[in-house]
Amino acid sequence: MLLVLVILVGWAVLATTVFAFGLLFTLIIAGLVGWAADAIVPGKLPGGWLGAVLTGLLGGFVGQLLFSALHLHDPGFSLFRVDLIPAFVGAVIITFVAEMLSSRRSLA
Repeated sequence: MLLVLVILVGWAVLATTVFAFGLLFTLIIAGLVGWAADAIVPGKLPGGWLGAVLTGLLGGFVGQLLFSALHLHDPGFSLFRVDLIPAFVGAVIITFVAEMLSSRRSLA
């Protein structure tokens, strides 16, 4: 009985660790995608590194929706379950909109 409990706890710890590292690496890739989009779009993305991570995450969703709506096949590759080309395209769109909204707000 004790052996079964130890095995179950070991599997739970292993699953939690794998999930945590997967989430961490996904957030790192999303941050890099957001940073690359910020480098392309003129201006400064609000929020610093947190803004870059959020832009990368939202950009992944927007890019997937856009590619699906236009029936485009993603020619790129995935890294930690992030499709890089649609995520980058979506992140550029999100960055452009954020730049427009933040510059409009600062002028008013």
